[in-house]
Amino acid sequence: MDEIIKIDLFGEEFRFKPDDQVKDPNKIVQYLMDYIQEAESMVPNKNSGRNRMAILLLAAMNLTRDFHELKIQHTELEKDMENKISSLMKKIDKGL
Repeated sequence: MDEIIKIDLFGEEFRFKPDDQVKDPNKIVQYLMDYIQEAESMVPNKNSGRNRMAILLLAAMNLTRDFHELKIQHTELEKDMENKISSLMKKIDKGL
């Protein structure tokens, strides 16, 4: 993938080249921008350098929180699936 992705943060443009495993880098950028916009709405005086850093930190913390919650849900789903598979295997074994 030779695509260069551009992100505009507080009037500054940042560019990066996503690795080949990223299926839709523009969607990832949009998720990031959504988190930043949400954080911006919570911080007054967005133009201050200190507040810009606070906005980015808040966005990163919110993103991390959501990622952590998804990891927990994924782990619970895996455990549930393992239990169901185990139960089905026992029923199959009893039936044979």
